[in-house]
Amino acid sequence: MARRRAVLGLIGLLASPLLAPMLPAGPLARLLAPAPAGAQQPASQPVLRIGAIPDQKPEKLNRLYPLVASELSRQLGVKVSYVPVVDYAAAVSAFRTGNLDLVWFGGLTGVQARLQKPGARVIAQRDIDVNFHSIFIANARSGIKPISQQKELVVLKGRRFTFGSESSTSGRLMPQWFLSQAGVKLSDFKGGAPGFSGSHDTTIALVSSGAYDAGVVNEQVWRTSLHDGRASREKVIPIWKSPGYPDYHWIAQGDLDARFGKGFTSKLQPAILAWRPSDPQQKQILALFGAQQFTEADAAAYGRIEQVGRQIGKIR
Repeated sequence: MARRRAVLGLIGLLASPLLAPMLPAGPLARLLAPAPAGAQQPASQPVLRIGAIPDQKPEKLNRLYPLVASELSRQLGVKVSYVPVVDYAAAVSAFRTGNLDLVWFGGLTGVQARLQKPGARVIAQRDIDVNFHSIFIANARSGIKPISQQKELVVLKGRRFTFGSESSTSGRLMPQWFLSQAGVKLSDFKGGAPGFSGSHDTTIALVSSGAYDAGVVNEQVWRTSLHDGRASREKVIPIWKSPGYPDYHWIAQGDLDARFGKGFTSKLQPAILAWRPSDPQQKQILALFGAQQFTEADAAAYGRIEQVGRQIGKIR
């Protein structure tokens, strides 16, 4: 006990302001020296939080977006984190509340997000998004045959039909519009209403299994599923390819410069536009996106998506 009191007394003596001037410069002096008045802890580095609508299976999303985060971190010199969301609406909500900084949206969700967050900026789209398509598919044993004209979509009346997510551009919004132009109402499907699978992958699986006679998916997922063997023409067939429309795009918060420094947003866009297959990691990213490169996107091009969204009640 006496020894412990002696040690504590020595420490107190060394920390005394009376002996501070006599201490040699070094770790002990720095440790015992009082903090300067008004000193602040170093500010933590801001994190760029990226997200995406869950249009495909989580396994694929969890392969793709950590790669995107890693590449953007390398290019921009900031920490980047991928934050998964449970559904399309959650992606829009997280962007509106500022919990996501950069999001890969579809055409409809992108319009919804920008309407809810003035100042948001359209950053880029894939080369395939300028003129995107939906593919109507049918179970191979359903008896539904391929059609050549939009008006022939009437063959789907009285059939079990599923869309993808309720907020999907290519899996619901534009297909519903094409159906309505052909005179097919949602109440015309068997059971008086369509299904909503939640994602393109699930739509393909449901139609392949026969749970639904027909459905609709985006062209890129359809092609990838055939290539990867996740879809078989022996079980599911394409019956009609829609006219083109603009779809997916990256959207960023309007205040990124304030958080990451002046000019940050102007660096973000060229970073994404610079991705090329000649770079090994960028090649993986582009392959998972089903694209050769990203291009600039014009917010005005999505005016038609907004118009259709208002017509079917997805935008108010």
